[in-house]
Amino acid sequence: METTAGVERRLRDASLRVTRPRVAVLEAVTAHPHADTESVIRETRARLGEVSHQAVYDVLRALTAAGLVRRIQPTGSLARYEARVGDNHHHVVCRGCGAIADVDCAVGDAPCLHASQDHGFVIDEAEVVYWGTCPRCATAGPPRSTVPTP
Repeated sequence: METTAGVERRLRDASLRVTRPRVAVLEAVTAHPHADTESVIRETRARLGEVSHQAVYDVLRALTAAGLVRRIQPTGSLARYEARVGDNHHHVVCRGCGAIADVDCAVGDAPCLHASQDHGFVIDEAEVVYWGTCPRCATAGPPRSTVPTP
């Protein structure tokens, strides 16, 4: 687990002012990968006491813009946040319960950044989402899809 001093250093390195809400939100996202906004708000309030929804939304936006947090939103899901950035990993989402897990690139170092046809774009990120059934849902019986089929 990263120390508060480490979180503060990451904020400074990203040219962001160190504030209690920024530290608390970044710690919450780091401790709970793929957390939705409401979960981040609850965790931030547990760390700080009262903080407004708008303050957390503003901090998440600033952290995302600075590249300290990545926002993902698989089809049919709420926006989720994670502190694992810069390595172009992907995600697997359970159709039953909506659980999300990280998936490293399948072959080599981010081969998905080399599109067969880039149409002149300079590609710097690829978002791949695998869909399936998590082990817990698989053992629970027939799937009860809560997540729409993409």
